Amino acid sequence: MYSKTDKRRMRSAAWRISIWATLAFAFGTMLVFAYLHHVMASDIQRRSDAWLAGEVEVLGDVAERTPKNALYSRVVSEVAELASREVPNKAPGESAADDSVFFLQRGADGSMQLWVGAGNGLENLRAIQAKKIDPDQPTDLHVKGFPIPFRVASIRMDDGSSIYLGLSERDQLRVLRNLRAHFIIIWFSLVMLGFALVFFATRRMLSHVREITEAASRIGHTDLTARVPTTLRNDEVSQLALTLNRMLDRIESSMHQLHTITDSLAHDLRSPLTAIRGKLEVSLSEPAGGMSAEPIVSAIDELDRLTDFLNKSLDVAEAKADALRLTRTAIDLDELLRVMIDLYEPSMSERGLQVTLHSHGPLTVQADEALVHRMVANLLDNELKHLPAARTISMSLERSEDQAEFVLEDDGPGFDAEVLPHLFERRVRGRSSDGHGLGLAFVDAVARAHGGTARAENRPDGGARIVISLPLTGVPEPLAGSWR
Repeated sequence: MYSKTDKRRMRSAAWRISIWATLAFAFGTMLVFAYLHHVMASDIQRRSDAWLAGEVEVLGDVAERTPKNALYSRVVSEVAELASREVPNKAPGESAADDSVFFLQRGADGSMQLWVGAGNGLENLRAIQAKKIDPDQPTDLHVKGFPIPFRVASIRMDDGSSIYLGLSERDQLRVLRNLRAHFIIIWFSLVMLGFALVFFATRRMLSHVREITEAASRIGHTDLTARVPTTLRNDEVSQLALTLNRMLDRIESSMHQLHTITDSLAHDLRSPLTAIRGKLEVSLSEPAGGMSAEPIVSAIDELDRLTDFLNKSLDVAEAKADALRLTRTAIDLDELLRVMIDLYEPSMSERGLQVTLHSHGPLTVQADEALVHRMVANLLDNELKHLPAARTISMSLERSEDQAEFVLEDDGPGFDAEVLPHLFERRVRGRSSDGHGLGLAFVDAVARAHGGTARAENRPDGGARIVISLPLTGVPEPLAGSWR
């Protein structure tokens, strides 16, 4: 049956799909932004370099045309200050800062002839002297005391001096920082929206798959006439549901034919067997004129064995085909085992066998009571047939998580090593067995038909152990143990 654990798995699948899809989207958009950021930074750099190249050329032309007198420094300085007010990428309403632009004229001997900017310009001069700056080729310049580098363009004058115009990259970095901040906000919003959309769509799709799975898990356990739910949408999930329903129609038809065949076979064989047995009993009750009744009794026993073989063969065949018909009711396994022990105790006592039961109180399962009775009877019949006299049979019943676990142990010779791996297969029997090899196969078939398991092994200290597990239904809290 479809369990809550399976439902959690289905929900986790929706989470995994959503997370992987979101990660792919987030990674893709991050790559796109990285490319756009690179293009934007290059464009801002190009604009800054174009501004520097143009302004340094203007300043060089002014310096070339201005007479070298007392007014030279004033005229050139005012032109440099005017240039600083046209800084590109400046925020609206922001005044030109003294430290965003500098103008420096260096003489042919390397000394500073003119300075316009923050401070005395000595650190700027040292930085320019330490780095070769080619004319008409703007480059980055790191100046001591300024955390942000300058973009510097230069031009050489006819008198051998050089003019340098530097523009702080602060505004450029501010523009890129604002771009990144806005992108992160938009990116995060889109990622969350994408995750929500993918998760909603995936969960909705998987909910239809889960409904189909739950319905399919109930089919065969309760009623073959049930069908998985379908939708009006003509999509893959709808096609899956329709295909499953068509397949279930064929399975139901096959199971109906199987039941018809088995019922007919059972009727056709049981009727003559019953008639023969009745005639033998009549013959046994009539005077036989000195004829021994032993052959008739033997024939009746053989007919009983043949009838039991027929019933078990049909039940095992149906169980192997998952077609065993169950009439489920609430069964207290503790009470059932005590009834079975009371029923078999006289036969056990005749052979000197002792039976004990250790139970932790009532354990309720939803099962076919007749089949569970026959399953336990098969186990006890095997003990009567194969266990030597004066031995002990120990039966225990306890709760193991969501299972009722019934354990039968004995201190006999155990199972033959060569048949131990095949005990639950049909027509497998030990060397000393005279049965048909269907007892344990029937036990396994009944356990599987109820959603349980059966396993068999030899005990380390000698003897056999058979463990039957059946799903619990409405289990009360374990009570104090008791021995019988």
